[in-house]
Amino acid sequence: MPTRLARAAAAAGVLRSGGVSLLALGAFALSAPATVQAQVSTPATPRVGSPTTPQLAGPPAPLPSNEALPVLVPREGPLPSNLTLEQALEEAEARSPAILAARAAVDAARGRLRQAGFRTNPELSVEVENFAGTGDLSGVRGLETTVALNQRLDLGGRRQARQAVAQAELTATQLRLDVARADLAQSVRQQFATAVTARERLRLAQANEKRAQELARISNTLVDAGREPPLRGLRARSAAAQAVAELLSAEAAETASRATLSSLFGVSTPPESVTGQLLDLVPRSIDAEQSLEVRLAEAERLGAEAALRQEIVARKLDPAVGLGVRHVRERGDFALVAGLSLPLPVFDKNRGNIEAAQANVRAAEARRAAAVATATVRVRNAITNVEAAAVRVEALERAAVPEAAEALRLAQLSYQSGKTSLLELLDAQNAFSSAQAALIDARLAQALATAELGRVAAQ
Repeated sequence: MPTRLARAAAAAGVLRSGGVSLLALGAFALSAPATVQAQVSTPATPRVGSPTTPQLAGPPAPLPSNEALPVLVPREGPLPSNLTLEQALEEAEARSPAILAARAAVDAARGRLRQAGFRTNPELSVEVENFAGTGDLSGVRGLETTVALNQRLDLGGRRQARQAVAQAELTATQLRLDVARADLAQSVRQQFATAVTARERLRLAQANEKRAQELARISNTLVDAGREPPLRGLRARSAAAQAVAELLSAEAAETASRATLSSLFGVSTPPESVTGQLLDLVPRSIDAEQSLEVRLAEAERLGAEAALRQEIVARKLDPAVGLGVRHVRERGDFALVAGLSLPLPVFDKNRGNIEAAQANVRAAEARRAAAVATATVRVRNAITNVEAAAVRVEALERAAVPEAAEALRLAQLSYQSGKTSLLELLDAQNAFSSAQAALIDARLAQALATAELGRVAAQ
């Protein structure tokens, strides 16, 4: 019997492998991919057991060569001891967990695009019938065995629709990576500016504390000599105590600002100090339509349209064909069997999914319109804030701080010559400290506004 079976199988074009006969169905190994809703069994070769989701196999769809990303290995080790803004931006890009997560999402989207280009696996079905019955069908005398190979045709542009959805998802994910990078850069610039500002406030607090302590010493000497009333000495000592408290607060704020900056890099040990300038961007013209948010909203709209086309394609007929060989044990005969399976869209016409996809398209269009309006206002406000901050910084640098410094110098000379009182000298010191603090705050506002402008200008 095995010899007769091998000869019959060879005559019918069957390949024998490991005792199981497989039909060589090269003509049916079609290139159309699979969808999970399609039926694969044929009337001639019914499947035994529960249907399974078809697997995909074959060469993937080609990917654009310029989309490859290097494998990202997060940088380890301590931060530079004296951290500049340029170093901070570079370290954040190499270390940030947010960037690592965004890049991993891009890799996942690229894998889904590759999967969308795979062909459908053919399915092998084996059917055994007419055994363990009664009469002539008792035992295995009437056994009939059918081995068949089934292939879904997957017509109607299903593969192209899948690839379009996956490509749109990849584009949107890459834009989300760009958004994450831009957000991170803005956060680094803002927090670096905050850290530098805390450093400058600490220096101002140290200078104020030193002047206050010296003034308290002088006033105590004058009080002891009888040249000043005790109330003036008490006032000077109170100002010195307040300066010490402000110095301690400035030290804590400076330490906390560096720790917050280091958290953007995913490290817990902050740099020893921050150094350099606050600004690294030059204002330029900005097109709100080209902002990252608008481009992402447009990519999501295109993705929603691609998903709608996929749902429309899914309601088209999805035939499957099968071809196999049947062996009748009683007579020792072989015969080819063939079948065609075609789902009938009587109840399920995919209308619900199509309506949902249409609603998603409308929602994506609305989000894009909102993104354009938000980006336009954001650009306008960012430019206005940068210009206003620059004017304020220039006014303080040119007039307010130099004039307050000169007033303090004259007050010190007048106090030393006995022409003015201690209260007037304290007022001059407070005015000079306030002018310096205002300049520090103005520079911080300029840096924050410039960082915001750089964020909305990112493309």
